Amino acid sequence: MLYMVIETFRNGDPTPVYRRFRDQGRLMPDGVKYLDSWVSNDLRRCFQVMECSDHRLLDEWMANWEDLIEFEVVPVMTSVDAAAAVTA
Repeated sequence: MLYMVIETFRNGDPTPVYRRFRDQGRLMPDGVKYLDSWVSNDLRRCFQVMECSDHRLLDEWMANWEDLIEFEVVPVMTSVDAAAAVTA
């Protein structure tokens, strides 16, 4: 399943997030796959597309970052899958 993970950096500060990422990596458990990400121009939020079959793995990953980031997770599908669902 695909998820859009919207990260809001606590206190609007990306520095601690990027520092941890540099030092420790993504801190993702096996079974979670990072696909791509974008960062807002003001550097306050990050939008990541993640893939995993068990939402509990996402929870485990987010627990490693919740001191620095507030999360919103939205299950998503590709445009191709959405078109197929609408025209089915």
